[in-house]
Amino acid sequence: MPPARPEPEAERDGGGWPSPAPWGKLRPVDWVDVDGGQGEGGGQILRTSLTLALCLGRPVWLRRIRARRDPPGLRRQHLAAVEAAAAVSGARVEGAALGSQELRFVPGPVRAGRHALDIGSAGSTTLVLQTLLPALLLHAPGPCELSLTGGTHNPWAPTYHFLEQAYAPLLRRMGARLALRLERYGFYPRGGGRVWARTEPSTLRPLELLGRGPLEAAEAHAVVSHLPEHVARRELTVLERLLPGRVRGTAERVEADGPGNACWIVLRCREVTELFAGIGRRGVPAERVAREALEEARSWLAADVPVGPHLADQLLLPLALAGGGRFRTVAPTSHTLTNLEVLRAFLPLEASSRPLGPRSGAWEIALRA
Repeated sequence: MPPARPEPEAERDGGGWPSPAPWGKLRPVDWVDVDGGQGEGGGQILRTSLTLALCLGRPVWLRRIRARRDPPGLRRQHLAAVEAAAAVSGARVEGAALGSQELRFVPGPVRAGRHALDIGSAGSTTLVLQTLLPALLLHAPGPCELSLTGGTHNPWAPTYHFLEQAYAPLLRRMGARLALRLERYGFYPRGGGRVWARTEPSTLRPLELLGRGPLEAAEAHAVVSHLPEHVARRELTVLERLLPGRVRGTAERVEADGPGNACWIVLRCREVTELFAGIGRRGVPAERVAREALEEARSWLAADVPVGPHLADQLLLPLALAGGGRFRTVAPTSHTLTNLEVLRAFLPLEASSRPLGPRSGAWEIALRA
């Protein structure tokens, strides 16, 4: 189980959670000091830090935010995560401005009830949702409903369908009481998508995921909004080459505020479901978009591991909060290794990652908090 929450010099509410306090009442030792430019130096450091601050009741001081990005500092989608975390906890925040490279965040008690969050334009609803979910599941005193407006299928972010079909089922296996629904698609740059989520108080259990079992079904999907349908059909043709004769494919026109396109492969195995997506962009041929998803899926199949590189990165946080676990995956990415370092800043975490053979490409990651 996670360690007991610390006792900063701040007034406490009736539930024993630190209330937001004046900066002067917090000693230097109370803050978790996080270097936002370490490792891969991206926005994930911010989001992981916000999640852990909410879950542990720890004030966090982030410096050099996104120092390795051009431009550095907070962008609109990162501000959305800060604002959402503050909204569900009544947090005290300093430095929440576009371009800011320093942020202080003192959480209050996580609130149950309904929260409507507009991320603005096509900012990723899924990244904001992942920032909030652990705190709502573990520390909200009652059920929560979230309505998030923004992007649902964005480049460089998990798609809604990835959360629904790959990530959420594993959270439920760990004990999460969680429901998700896509109410409207949102593509870059217009956004306007809507995702609904409901959580109930939960306890997370450790998870071991060492094998994926036989492949039971393979699906290929392509959607377009305000674009010719042949774009989706061309992508589907490429995706169906993954396992000829065994792929069930669908092409669909969907409603969204602006033009957009996404395609994805779903691989359903006995122990896990993985999903690999390509997101359409202006000037990029449909075939290339589909090949991006196809190449990731083929690499995962060849590695013979249950957890792909993106899912590996996202499992670390719930496993750490559950007290540990282990899984097999491909070689850890810089995102994964950086995420581990952020977790260590908040938790007395024992973590190991080791290759399983000189040629297999498979690794095992184990955590114990």
